[in-house]
Amino acid sequence: MECEPGIRRRLQEAGQEQLLRFWDELGSGERAALLAELKLLDGRELREHCGRAREAYVRESRSPQRLDERMRPVPPEFVGSVRKSRPEELEAWEEEGYRQISQNRVAVLLLAGGQGTRLGVTYPKGMYNVELPSRKTLYQVQAERILRLQQLVGEKYSTRCTVPCLAPPRYIMTSEFTLNPTQEFFEKHNFFGIDRADVVMFEQRMLPAVGFDGKAILERKDKVAMAPDGNGGLYRALADHRVLEDMEARGISSVHVYCVDNILVKMADPVFVGFCVSKGADCGAKVVAKSYPLEPVGVVCQVDGIYQVVEYSEISPETAEKRNPDGSLTYNAGNICNHFFTLDFLKDMAGTLEQRLGYHVAIKKVPYVDEEGNLVKPTRPNGIKMEKFVFDVFQFARNFVAFEVEREEEFSPLKNADTADKDTPTTARRSLLWQHYRWALKAGAKFTDANGRAIAEKSSDPEAEDPPAVCEISPLISYFGEGLDARLNNQDISSPFILDVPRV
Repeated sequence: MECEPGIRRRLQEAGQEQLLRFWDELGSGERAALLAELKLLDGRELREHCGRAREAYVRESRSPQRLDERMRPVPPEFVGSVRKSRPEELEAWEEEGYRQISQNRVAVLLLAGGQGTRLGVTYPKGMYNVELPSRKTLYQVQAERILRLQQLVGEKYSTRCTVPCLAPPRYIMTSEFTLNPTQEFFEKHNFFGIDRADVVMFEQRMLPAVGFDGKAILERKDKVAMAPDGNGGLYRALADHRVLEDMEARGISSVHVYCVDNILVKMADPVFVGFCVSKGADCGAKVVAKSYPLEPVGVVCQVDGIYQVVEYSEISPETAEKRNPDGSLTYNAGNICNHFFTLDFLKDMAGTLEQRLGYHVAIKKVPYVDEEGNLVKPTRPNGIKMEKFVFDVFQFARNFVAFEVEREEEFSPLKNADTADKDTPTTARRSLLWQHYRWALKAGAKFTDANGRAIAEKSSDPEAEDPPAVCEISPLISYFGEGLDARLNNQDISSPFILDVPRV
Protein backbone atom coordinates (compact mmCIF):
# COMPACT_ATOMS: atom_id res chain seq x y z
CA MET A 1 0.00 0.00 0.00
CA GLU A 2 1.41 3.35 -1.05
CA CYS A 3 0.91 6.46 1.01
CA GLU A 4 -1.76 8.63 -0.54
CA PRO A 5 -0.12 11.58 -2.34
CA GLY A 6 -2.57 14.01 -0.77
CA ILE A 7 -1.58 13.01 2.74
CA ARG A 8 2.15 13.14 2.02
CA ARG A 9 1.74 16.58 0.43
CA ARG A 10 -0.34 17.78 3.38
CA LEU A 11 2.37 16.68 5.82
CA GLN A 12 5.08 18.31 3.72
CA GLU A 13 3.20 21.61 3.69
CA ALA A 14 2.77 21.35 7.46
CA GLY A 15 6.49 20.62 7.93
CA GLN A 16 5.65 17.28 9.55
CA GLU A 17 6.73 14.69 6.95
CA GLN A 18 8.76 12.91 9.68
CA LEU A 19 5.50 11.18 10.64
CA LEU A 20 6.01 8.96 7.58
CA ARG A 21 9.66 8.14 8.14
CA PHE A 22 8.94 4.47 8.96
CA TRP A 23 6.39 3.98 6.17
CA ASP A 24 8.49 1.49 4.22
CA GLU A 25 8.90 -0.70 7.31
CA LEU A 26 5.19 -0.98 8.13
CA GLY A 27 2.92 -3.88 7.32
CA SER A 28 -0.35 -3.35 5.49
CA GLY A 29 -2.40 -3.23 8.72
CA GLU A 30 -0.04 -0.75 10.33
CA ARG A 31 -0.08 1.45 7.24
CA ALA A 32 -3.86 1.45 7.19
CA ALA A 33 -3.97 2.45 10.88
CA LEU A 34 -1.49 5.29 10.38
CA LEU A 35 -3.31 6.54 7.28
CA ALA A 36 -6.62 6.57 9.14
CA GLU A 37 -5.06 8.71 11.83
CA LEU A 38 -3.31 11.10 9.45
CA LYS A 39 -6.51 11.67 7.47
CA LEU A 40 -7.98 13.28 10.56
CA LEU A 41 -5.20 15.86 10.73
CA ASP A 42 -5.87 18.99 8.70
CA GLY A 43 -2.59 20.25 7.23
CA ARG A 44 -3.08 23.91 8.08
CA GLU A 45 -4.30 23.14 11.61
CA LEU A 46 -1.38 20.75 12.16
CA ARG A 47 1.15 23.36 11.06
CA GLU A 48 -0.44 26.01 13.28
CA HIS A 49 -0.74 23.64 16.23
CA CYS A 50 2.93 22.57 16.13
CA GLY A 51 4.11 26.15 15.64
CA ARG A 52 1.91 27.36 18.48
CA ALA A 53 3.23 24.62 20.76
CA ARG A 54 6.83 25.53 19.98
CA GLU A 55 6.22 29.24 20.56
CA ALA A 56 4.33 28.56 23.78
CA TYR A 57 7.16 26.34 25.04
CA VAL A 58 9.71 29.10 24.42
CA ARG A 59 7.43 31.59 26.13
CA GLU A 60 6.86 29.31 29.12
CA SER A 61 10.62 28.88 29.50
CA ARG A 62 10.88 32.53 30.44
CA SER A 63 9.91 33.91 33.83
CA PRO A 64 6.13 33.91 34.31
CA GLN A 65 4.31 37.19 33.80
CA ARG A 66 3.20 38.74 37.07
CA LEU A 67 -0.35 40.01 37.21
CA ASP A 68 -0.24 41.61 40.66
CA GLU A 69 -0.93 45.19 39.63
CA ARG A 70 -3.78 44.21 37.32
CA MET A 71 -5.67 41.97 39.76
CA ARG A 72 -8.74 42.65 41.82
CA PRO A 73 -10.81 40.21 43.92
CA VAL A 74 -14.35 39.27 42.95
CA PRO A 75 -16.61 42.09 44.24
CA PRO A 76 -18.42 40.97 47.41
CA GLU A 77 -21.87 41.61 45.89
CA PHE A 78 -21.16 38.77 43.42
CA VAL A 79 -20.03 36.27 46.06
CA GLY A 80 -22.15 33.88 48.09
CA SER A 81 -20.84 31.73 50.93
CA VAL A 82 -21.94 28.73 52.93
CA ARG A 83 -20.15 30.25 55.92
CA LYS A 84 -20.90 33.96 55.53
CA SER A 85 -24.29 34.27 53.81
CA ARG A 86 -27.34 34.62 56.02
CA PRO A 87 -29.25 31.41 56.81
CA GLU A 88 -32.41 32.79 55.19
CA GLU A 89 -30.44 33.48 51.98
CA LEU A 90 -29.07 29.95 51.88
CA GLU A 91 -32.55 28.54 52.48
CA ALA A 92 -34.02 30.66 49.67
CA TRP A 93 -31.27 29.63 47.24
CA GLU A 94 -31.74 25.98 48.12
CA GLU A 95 -35.48 26.26 47.57
CA GLU A 96 -34.91 27.86 44.15
CA GLY A 97 -32.40 25.15 43.24
CA TYR A 98 -34.82 22.39 44.16
CA ARG A 99 -37.51 24.12 42.11
CA GLN A 100 -35.24 24.28 39.06
CA ILE A 101 -34.31 20.60 39.43
CA SER A 102 -37.94 19.55 39.91
CA GLN A 103 -38.76 21.13 36.55
CA ASN A 104 -35.98 19.12 34.86
CA ARG A 105 -34.14 22.31 33.97
CA VAL A 106 -30.77 21.34 35.51
CA ALA A 107 -28.16 19.06 33.94
CA VAL A 108 -24.95 17.70 35.38
CA LEU A 109 -21.89 17.42 33.19
CA LEU A 110 -18.95 15.26 34.18
CA LEU A 111 -15.46 15.92 32.84
CA ALA A 112 -13.89 12.46 32.60
CA GLY A 113 -11.44 12.58 29.70
CA GLY A 114 -8.21 12.27 31.68
CA GLN A 115 -6.33 9.07 32.35
CA GLY A 116 -5.17 7.97 35.77
CA THR A 117 -1.49 8.30 34.83
CA ARG A 118 -0.46 10.17 37.98
CA LEU A 119 -2.42 7.62 40.00
CA GLY A 120 -0.36 4.88 38.42
CA VAL A 121 -3.31 3.19 36.66
CA THR A 122 -4.23 2.76 33.01
CA TYR A 123 -8.00 3.10 33.39
CA PRO A 124 -10.28 6.15 33.91
CA LYS A 125 -10.21 7.84 37.31
CA GLY A 126 -13.93 7.34 37.76
CA MET A 127 -13.34 3.59 37.96
CA TYR A 128 -10.85 4.00 40.82
CA ASN A 129 -11.59 2.42 44.19
CA VAL A 130 -10.02 4.40 47.06
CA GLU A 131 -10.67 1.46 49.40
CA LEU A 132 -13.77 2.68 51.12
CA PRO A 133 -15.34 -0.02 53.32
CA SER A 134 -18.03 -0.46 50.64
CA ARG A 135 -15.41 -0.67 47.85
CA LYS A 136 -17.45 1.80 45.78
CA THR A 137 -15.73 3.63 42.93
CA LEU A 138 -15.95 7.35 42.21
CA TYR A 139 -18.43 6.67 39.39
CA GLN A 140 -20.70 4.74 41.74
CA VAL A 141 -20.54 7.24 44.60
CA GLN A 142 -21.42 10.10 42.26
CA ALA A 143 -24.20 8.21 40.48
CA GLU A 144 -25.81 7.28 43.80
CA ARG A 145 -25.74 10.92 44.91
CA ILE A 146 -27.74 11.83 41.83
CA LEU A 147 -30.26 9.08 42.56
CA ARG A 148 -30.70 10.33 46.13
CA LEU A 149 -31.11 13.92 44.90
CA GLN A 150 -33.79 12.75 42.49
CA GLN A 151 -35.52 11.06 45.41
CA LEU A 152 -35.34 14.19 47.58
CA VAL A 153 -36.82 16.36 44.84
CA GLY A 154 -39.51 13.79 44.16
CA GLU A 155 -40.47 13.74 47.84
CA LYS A 156 -40.44 17.51 48.04
CA TYR A 157 -42.53 18.13 44.95
CA SER A 158 -44.35 14.78 44.64
CA THR A 159 -42.96 14.41 41.14
CA ARG A 160 -40.28 12.44 39.36
CA CYS A 161 -37.35 14.47 38.11
CA THR A 162 -34.43 13.10 36.15
CA VAL A 163 -31.61 15.65 36.58
CA PRO A 164 -30.18 15.13 33.08
CA CYS A 165 -26.40 15.41 33.07
CA LEU A 166 -23.08 15.01 31.33
CA ALA A 167 -21.90 12.95 34.23
CA PRO A 168 -22.27 9.50 35.71
CA PRO A 169 -25.96 10.27 35.52
CA ARG A 170 -26.37 11.80 32.06
CA TYR A 171 -23.66 13.51 30.03
CA ILE A 172 -20.07 12.36 30.41
CA MET A 173 -17.27 13.92 28.41
CA THR A 174 -14.66 11.24 27.77
CA SER A 175 -11.63 10.99 25.53
CA GLU A 176 -10.20 8.42 23.16
CA PHE A 177 -8.57 6.83 26.23
CA THR A 178 -11.61 6.73 28.49
CA LEU A 179 -14.71 6.33 26.29
CA ASN A 180 -14.76 2.55 25.80
CA PRO A 181 -13.69 1.63 29.36
CA THR A 182 -16.28 4.03 30.79
CA GLN A 183 -19.06 2.69 28.56
CA GLU A 184 -18.20 -0.89 29.45
CA PHE A 185 -18.00 -0.06 33.16
CA PHE A 186 -21.42 1.58 33.21
CA GLU A 187 -22.97 -1.26 31.23
CA LYS A 188 -21.39 -3.86 33.52
CA HIS A 189 -22.94 -2.11 36.53
CA ASN A 190 -26.31 -1.47 34.87
CA PHE A 191 -25.63 2.28 34.90
CA PHE A 192 -25.75 2.19 38.71
CA GLY A 193 -29.54 2.33 38.65
CA ILE A 194 -29.82 5.38 36.41
CA ASP A 195 -31.95 5.20 33.30
CA ARG A 196 -29.44 4.54 30.53
CA ALA A 197 -31.36 6.90 28.25
CA ASP A 198 -30.26 9.68 30.61
CA VAL A 199 -26.55 8.86 30.28
CA VAL A 200 -24.98 10.53 27.25
CA MET A 201 -21.28 9.93 26.64
CA PHE A 202 -19.23 11.84 24.09
CA GLU A 203 -15.57 12.35 23.21
CA GLN A 204 -13.41 15.42 23.35
CA ARG A 205 -10.89 16.04 20.59
CA MET A 206 -7.31 14.78 20.58
CA LEU A 207 -4.26 16.86 19.64
CA PRO A 208 -0.75 15.70 18.62
CA ALA A 209 1.98 15.91 21.25
CA VAL A 210 4.83 18.06 19.99
CA GLY A 211 8.57 17.86 20.65
CA PHE A 212 10.59 20.86 21.79
CA ASP A 213 11.72 21.23 18.16
CA GLY A 214 8.16 21.82 16.98
CA LYS A 215 7.78 18.37 15.39
CA ALA A 216 4.81 16.09 16.12
CA ILE A 217 5.91 13.00 18.05
CA LEU A 218 5.52 9.41 16.86
CA GLU A 219 4.43 7.20 19.73
CA ARG A 220 5.00 4.12 17.59
CA LYS A 221 6.11 3.67 14.02
CA ASP A 222 2.45 3.58 13.02
CA LYS A 223 0.91 5.97 15.56
CA VAL A 224 1.11 9.67 16.30
CA ALA A 225 1.31 10.55 20.01
CA MET A 226 -2.03 12.16 20.83
CA ALA A 227 -3.47 13.74 23.98
CA PRO A 228 -6.90 15.12 24.96
CA ASP A 229 -7.25 18.86 24.37
CA GLY A 230 -7.85 19.59 28.07
CA ASN A 231 -11.12 19.98 29.94
CA GLY A 232 -11.59 23.20 27.99
CA GLY A 233 -12.09 20.96 24.98
CA LEU A 234 -15.62 20.64 26.33
CA TYR A 235 -16.97 23.48 24.21
CA ARG A 236 -15.89 22.07 20.85
CA ALA A 237 -17.00 18.61 21.93
CA LEU A 238 -20.47 19.94 22.77
CA ALA A 239 -20.72 21.26 19.21
CA ASP A 240 -19.08 18.23 17.55
CA HIS A 241 -21.55 15.80 19.11
CA ARG A 242 -24.67 18.02 19.12
CA VAL A 243 -24.95 17.67 22.88
CA LEU A 244 -26.47 21.11 23.33
CA GLU A 245 -29.30 20.15 21.00
CA ASP A 246 -29.95 17.14 23.21
CA MET A 247 -30.03 19.35 26.29
CA GLU A 248 -32.39 21.79 24.65
CA ALA A 249 -34.74 18.98 23.64
CA ARG A 250 -34.86 17.92 27.30
CA GLY A 251 -35.73 21.44 28.43
CA ILE A 252 -32.42 22.09 30.17
CA SER A 253 -31.54 25.71 31.01
CA SER A 254 -28.66 25.31 33.51
CA VAL A 255 -25.68 22.97 33.61
CA HIS A 256 -23.47 22.04 36.57
CA VAL A 257 -19.97 21.06 35.38
CA TYR A 258 -17.41 19.28 37.55
CA CYS A 259 -14.34 17.04 37.39
CA VAL A 260 -14.61 13.34 38.10
CA ASP A 261 -11.78 13.22 40.64
CA ASN A 262 -13.54 15.12 43.48
CA ILE A 263 -14.91 12.47 45.84
CA LEU A 264 -16.93 15.06 47.81
CA VAL A 265 -18.63 16.79 44.88
CA LYS A 266 -22.30 17.77 45.26
CA MET A 267 -23.72 17.26 41.79
CA ALA A 268 -26.53 19.68 40.90
CA ASP A 269 -26.13 21.24 44.37
CA PRO A 270 -29.49 22.99 44.93
CA VAL A 271 -27.89 25.81 46.95
CA PHE A 272 -25.29 26.57 44.27
CA VAL A 273 -27.78 26.25 41.41
CA GLY A 274 -30.32 28.40 43.24
CA PHE A 275 -27.71 31.04 44.06
CA CYS A 276 -26.61 31.32 40.43
CA VAL A 277 -30.17 31.40 39.09
CA SER A 278 -31.28 33.95 41.69
CA LYS A 279 -28.37 36.21 40.78
CA GLY A 280 -29.17 35.95 37.08
CA ALA A 281 -25.69 34.52 36.45
CA ASP A 282 -24.71 33.02 33.12
CA CYS A 283 -21.46 31.68 34.59
CA GLY A 284 -20.51 30.77 38.14
CA ALA A 285 -17.71 29.07 40.07
CA LYS A 286 -17.59 27.25 43.37
CA VAL A 287 -14.46 28.18 45.31
CA VAL A 288 -12.81 27.24 48.60
CA ALA A 289 -10.73 29.38 50.91
CA LYS A 290 -7.02 28.74 50.49
CA SER A 291 -5.47 26.58 53.19
CA TYR A 292 -2.58 29.03 53.51
CA PRO A 293 -1.52 32.15 51.58
CA LEU A 294 1.04 30.46 49.34
CA GLU A 295 -1.01 27.34 48.59
CA PRO A 296 -0.29 26.42 44.93
CA VAL A 297 -3.85 26.78 43.60
CA GLY A 298 -5.43 29.04 41.01
CA VAL A 299 -7.39 32.02 42.31
CA VAL A 300 -10.68 33.24 40.85
CA CYS A 301 -10.44 37.01 40.46
CA GLN A 302 -10.52 39.90 37.97
CA VAL A 303 -7.64 40.93 35.74
CA ASP A 304 -8.17 44.28 34.05
CA GLY A 305 -11.84 43.93 34.96
CA ILE A 306 -12.18 40.52 33.29
CA TYR A 307 -12.85 37.36 35.32
CA GLN A 308 -10.31 34.58 35.12
CA VAL A 309 -8.33 32.06 37.17
CA VAL A 310 -4.86 33.38 37.99
CA GLU A 311 -2.30 30.67 38.66
CA TYR A 312 -0.15 30.86 41.78
CA SER A 313 2.97 31.27 39.64
CA GLU A 314 1.52 34.51 38.26
CA ILE A 315 1.27 36.13 41.71
CA SER A 316 4.11 37.40 43.87
CA PRO A 317 4.33 36.14 47.48
CA GLU A 318 3.50 39.65 48.65
CA THR A 319 0.21 39.64 46.74
CA ALA A 320 -0.62 36.12 47.93
CA GLU A 321 -0.12 37.31 51.53
CA LYS A 322 -2.20 40.48 51.10
CA ARG A 323 -5.07 40.76 53.58
CA ASN A 324 -8.31 42.67 54.01
CA PRO A 325 -9.03 44.92 57.01
CA ASP A 326 -10.78 41.99 58.75
CA GLY A 327 -7.66 39.84 58.42
CA SER A 328 -8.93 37.56 55.65
CA LEU A 329 -6.83 36.97 52.54
CA THR A 330 -7.63 39.35 49.70
CA TYR A 331 -7.09 36.66 47.05
CA ASN A 332 -8.64 33.69 48.79
CA ALA A 333 -11.04 32.19 46.19
CA GLY A 334 -9.34 28.91 45.33
CA ASN A 335 -10.58 27.35 42.09
CA ILE A 336 -11.87 23.75 42.34
CA CYS A 337 -13.16 23.16 38.78
CA ASN A 338 -16.81 23.21 39.81
CA HIS A 339 -18.94 25.47 37.63
CA PHE A 340 -22.41 26.66 36.66
CA PHE A 341 -23.32 27.66 33.10
CA THR A 342 -26.59 28.56 31.45
CA LEU A 343 -27.40 26.67 28.28
CA ASP A 344 -27.42 29.95 26.35
CA PHE A 345 -23.89 30.69 27.56
CA LEU A 346 -22.70 27.24 26.44
CA LYS A 347 -24.30 27.82 23.05
CA ASP A 348 -22.30 31.03 22.68
CA MET A 349 -19.12 29.25 23.73
CA ALA A 350 -19.64 26.32 21.38
CA GLY A 351 -20.06 28.81 18.57
CA THR A 352 -17.58 31.55 17.72
CA LEU A 353 -16.30 32.32 21.23
CA GLU A 354 -14.51 28.97 21.64
CA GLN A 355 -12.08 29.92 18.90
CA ARG A 356 -10.89 32.85 21.02
CA LEU A 357 -9.74 30.67 23.90
CA GLY A 358 -5.98 30.42 24.27
CA TYR A 359 -3.99 27.25 24.85
CA HIS A 360 -2.01 26.30 27.94
CA VAL A 361 1.26 24.40 27.83
CA ALA A 362 1.78 21.12 29.66
CA ILE A 363 5.34 19.78 29.53
CA LYS A 364 5.14 15.99 29.76
CA LYS A 365 7.11 12.78 29.40
CA VAL A 366 5.84 11.41 26.08
CA PRO A 367 6.90 7.89 24.95
CA TYR A 368 8.32 7.96 21.41
CA VAL A 369 10.28 6.01 18.82
CA ASP A 370 13.80 7.18 18.11
CA GLU A 371 15.41 7.45 14.66
CA GLU A 372 16.18 3.71 14.68
CA GLY A 373 12.59 2.86 15.53
CA ASN A 374 13.26 1.89 19.14
CA LEU A 375 10.56 2.64 21.71
CA VAL A 376 11.81 5.13 24.31
CA LYS A 377 10.14 5.89 27.62
CA PRO A 378 11.76 9.18 28.65
CA THR A 379 12.79 9.83 32.23
CA ARG A 380 12.53 13.58 31.76
CA PRO A 381 9.88 15.73 30.04
CA ASN A 382 10.39 15.76 26.29
CA GLY A 383 7.09 16.88 24.83
CA ILE A 384 4.48 19.59 24.75
CA LYS A 385 0.77 18.94 25.17
CA MET A 386 -1.54 21.85 24.42
CA GLU A 387 -4.69 22.21 26.48
CA LYS A 388 -7.62 24.52 27.03
CA PHE A 389 -9.14 24.84 30.49
CA VAL A 390 -12.85 24.76 31.22
CA PHE A 391 -12.62 27.97 33.26
CA ASP A 392 -11.01 29.96 30.44
CA VAL A 393 -14.55 31.01 29.47
CA PHE A 394 -15.06 33.21 32.56
CA GLN A 395 -13.83 36.15 30.47
CA PHE A 396 -16.97 35.97 28.32
CA ALA A 397 -19.48 36.00 31.19
CA ARG A 398 -21.97 38.84 31.24
CA ASN A 399 -22.86 38.14 34.87
CA PHE A 400 -20.26 36.11 36.77
CA VAL A 401 -20.67 34.96 40.38
CA ALA A 402 -18.61 32.93 42.85
CA PHE A 403 -19.85 30.74 45.68
CA GLU A 404 -17.58 29.76 48.56
CA VAL A 405 -18.00 26.33 50.12
CA GLU A 406 -16.17 24.55 52.90
CA ARG A 407 -13.23 22.52 51.66
CA GLU A 408 -13.68 19.70 54.18
CA GLU A 409 -17.27 19.23 53.01
CA GLU A 410 -16.98 19.62 49.24
CA PHE A 411 -13.45 19.30 47.89
CA SER A 412 -11.01 16.42 48.05
CA PRO A 413 -9.49 15.62 44.64
CA LEU A 414 -7.90 12.34 43.63
CA LYS A 415 -4.88 13.11 41.47
CA ASN A 416 -1.76 11.35 42.73
CA ALA A 417 -0.62 7.94 43.88
CA ASP A 418 -0.15 7.38 47.61
CA THR A 419 3.54 8.13 47.28
CA ALA A 420 2.62 11.83 47.01
CA ASP A 421 1.91 14.18 49.91
CA LYS A 422 -1.61 15.25 48.92
CA ASP A 423 -4.61 14.51 46.71
CA THR A 424 -4.08 10.76 46.99
CA PRO A 425 -6.39 7.75 47.43
CA THR A 426 -5.69 7.91 51.16
CA THR A 427 -6.57 11.59 51.54
CA ALA A 428 -9.70 11.16 49.39
CA ARG A 429 -10.87 8.19 51.46
CA ARG A 430 -10.16 9.99 54.73
CA SER A 431 -12.03 13.09 53.59
CA LEU A 432 -15.18 11.08 52.88
CA LEU A 433 -14.96 9.03 56.07
CA TRP A 434 -14.39 12.14 58.21
CA GLN A 435 -17.41 13.77 56.58
CA HIS A 436 -19.63 10.77 57.31
CA TYR A 437 -18.26 10.57 60.85
CA ARG A 438 -19.29 14.20 61.41
CA TRP A 439 -22.73 13.54 59.93
CA ALA A 440 -23.25 10.56 62.21
CA LEU A 441 -22.21 12.48 65.34
CA LYS A 442 -24.51 15.36 64.41
CA ALA A 443 -27.36 12.86 64.02
CA GLY A 444 -26.73 11.61 67.57
CA ALA A 445 -24.79 8.39 66.92
CA LYS A 446 -22.56 6.95 69.65
CA PHE A 447 -19.59 4.95 68.43
CA THR A 448 -18.14 1.95 70.24
CA ASP A 449 -15.16 -0.28 69.60
CA ALA A 450 -15.18 -4.05 69.16
CA ASN A 451 -15.34 -4.46 72.96
CA GLY A 452 -18.34 -2.18 73.35
CA ARG A 453 -16.36 0.71 74.83
CA ALA A 454 -17.27 4.26 73.80
CA ILE A 455 -14.94 5.85 71.26
CA ALA A 456 -13.97 9.39 72.18
CA GLU A 457 -15.03 12.06 69.71
CA LYS A 458 -12.28 13.88 67.87
CA SER A 459 -11.92 16.90 65.60
CA SER A 460 -11.52 16.43 61.87
CA ASP A 461 -8.00 16.01 60.52
CA PRO A 462 -8.58 14.26 57.18
CA GLU A 463 -5.10 14.85 55.80
CA ALA A 464 -3.29 13.30 58.76
CA GLU A 465 -5.25 10.29 59.96
CA ASP A 466 -8.43 8.26 59.77
CA PRO A 467 -11.40 9.30 61.95
CA PRO A 468 -11.59 7.59 65.36
CA ALA A 469 -14.56 5.57 64.12
CA VAL A 470 -15.02 4.33 60.56
CA CYS A 471 -18.50 5.12 59.28
CA GLU A 472 -19.55 5.10 55.63
CA ILE A 473 -23.02 6.34 54.70
CA SER A 474 -24.31 5.43 51.27
CA PRO A 475 -25.29 8.35 49.03
CA LEU A 476 -28.51 6.41 48.47
CA ILE A 477 -29.28 7.05 52.15
CA SER A 478 -28.15 10.67 52.42
CA TYR A 479 -27.19 13.19 49.73
CA PHE A 480 -25.53 15.63 52.11
CA GLY A 481 -26.14 14.58 55.69
CA GLU A 482 -29.93 14.85 55.69
CA GLY A 483 -32.34 12.28 57.08
CA LEU A 484 -29.95 10.52 59.46
CA ASP A 485 -31.50 11.37 62.83
CA ALA A 486 -34.16 8.68 62.63
CA ARG A 487 -31.55 6.06 61.76
CA LEU A 488 -28.68 7.03 64.08
CA ASN A 489 -29.90 9.12 67.01
CA ASN A 490 -28.93 7.51 70.34
CA GLN A 491 -27.78 4.41 68.48
CA ASP A 492 -24.68 2.55 69.70
CA ILE A 493 -22.71 1.88 66.53
CA SER A 494 -19.75 -0.44 66.34
CA SER A 495 -16.88 0.70 64.12
CA PRO A 496 -16.44 0.00 61.24
CA PHE A 497 -20.01 0.70 60.18
CA ILE A 498 -21.62 0.87 56.72
CA LEU A 499 -25.10 2.35 56.34
CA ASP A 500 -26.44 1.33 52.94
CA VAL A 501 -29.67 0.20 51.30
CA PRO A 502 -30.25 -3.55 51.18
CA ARG A 503 -29.08 -5.22 47.99
CA VAL A 504 -31.85 -6.84 45.99
